[in-house]
Amino acid sequence: MPQLKLTYFDFHGGRGEPVRLALAIGGIAFDDHRFTFAEFPEVRKIAPFGQVPLLEIDGAVITQCDAILRYAGKLAGLYPIDPLQALLCDEVMYVVEESTVRLGPTFRMTGEEQKVARLALVNGSMPVYLQWLEKQLLARGGEYFADNRLTIADLKVFVDVRGLNSGRLDHVPTDLVEKVAPALNAHMKRIAALPAVQAYYAKFAAK
Repeated sequence: MPQLKLTYFDFHGGRGEPVRLALAIGGIAFDDHRFTFAEFPEVRKIAPFGQVPLLEIDGAVITQCDAILRYAGKLAGLYPIDPLQALLCDEVMYVVEESTVRLGPTFRMTGEEQKVARLALVNGSMPVYLQWLEKQLLARGGEYFADNRLTIADLKVFVDVRGLNSGRLDHVPTDLVEKVAPALNAHMKRIAALPAVQAYYAKFAAK
């Protein structure tokens, strides 16, 4: 097994969290390198595009969150082998990423500018993405997004919905997902209740 080091912000959420979850669930050893927002300027110096997460594999630096997540999923047995199921898994991940990209610029805003920008998303593209995801989930049985089992697509959606519900995003209602895509909210709760996921978060709560 290669030596793995994952570098990402020290909080539960964002683009690095699904990778952490996948590796932890799969029992894959890795150096979970977390840093504060104040330390980010130093981290950017080693990041090829000035962004994280980064995954070092035997010292080689790999970028791009979904590529990293797919690799982690393969190591952990959480990525479909069947080409069609892999495609369905990827489709869901890319849709979540596209939604995240739309939200991204608002983190550099403050005050009224941020409020206007986020409310535009809440009343515009966010429900569109959430309802599409719910439709795919229900079409595939209502429990998982691909392969009739837990995959990295479920982890990516779980982290995204958990973040929207958290209250950490100013001007994004914590009941948005429940109102526009209740089956998606129920999916988040099911993933949160999985023993492996509970064990992952319990490890940090104990500190």
